[in-house]
Amino acid sequence: MKKIKKTIMITTFLLLVLTAIFIVPKGIAPNIVGPNYKNVTVWTHVNITHSKPEILNMTIYEMLNISAKNITVTAGGTKRIYCNATIRDFDGFNDIVYVNATIWYMPTSGPLFADNNNSHYTNVTCGLNASISQYIGWYVCSFDAWYYANNGTWMCNVSTENSWNYTNSGNGSTVFYPVYALNVSDGIDYGGVAVYDFSIPDRAANITNLGNMGINITVEGYGTKQGDGLAMNCSLNSNITVDNERFSLNNVTAWAAKTPLVSTPGGILVNGLTMPKQTLPNTYITNSTYWQLYVPPNPAGNCTGNVIFTAIAP
Repeated sequence: MKKIKKTIMITTFLLLVLTAIFIVPKGIAPNIVGPNYKNVTVWTHVNITHSKPEILNMTIYEMLNISAKNITVTAGGTKRIYCNATIRDFDGFNDIVYVNATIWYMPTSGPLFADNNNSHYTNVTCGLNASISQYIGWYVCSFDAWYYANNGTWMCNVSTENSWNYTNSGNGSTVFYPVYALNVSDGIDYGGVAVYDFSIPDRAANITNLGNMGINITVEGYGTKQGDGLAMNCSLNSNITVDNERFSLNNVTAWAAKTPLVSTPGGILVNGLTMPKQTLPNTYITNSTYWQLYVPPNPAGNCTGNVIFTAIAP
């Protein structure tokens, strides 16, 4: 009898324990569980309050030529260069507080260097050009590159920051082409010269390097059309042949020691005249050639001709 009571008590206790394990408190949903409680899956959640801006794309091109991948500077002037960026911010593109850009010559400069017309330009006020969506804006950064900006590879960096002080940046590259260019003082006027006479004094033709390369100079003469063998075409009687017009690099060289002009294509090299490119603002690289004319018998009247000055690589 005692054994039966003891068995009943043990059985009742086990049932109470097992019931307690499997009873779920009222109002509390069970987790999704795997077999035998080996794993339990719970859900997670977060609300992203602020995001970081992203630069999705960059384009570099010259003014009026958006398809150009590389840059040709304008001889003697400036060329407007664009370094634009498509920027996304999931707080909205209006959350972007600034966009700036720096473009620099790769071999000798860097993003933190000071601005220099040869190798470094900065724009700290890039502007929003268009909104592409609620989150994406297209920003325009421009630079006016001077004609003596170094030829070769340039890098552009666009940096942005939003109102939460999150920043980002992107890089792109382009190439500035070599430009050989010059300007010459307007005209060589010998005044009045009689037959059998030489023009006195020598007339100067001043040459300025307007490109981004060092240059040598060639000269070629003609009367009415290239290759005609003339220095000048005259209104009466005969003309003046090209060998009667000569030049030198100083104004004290005698006629016999001067170099005769030629009328052949490509001209003749002005020996000893190599001009480096400009490197400082408002400091033009200028040199002079000196010209003299002999008038043989027997042209008459007014005579006109042409001299072609050409910049070539040294």
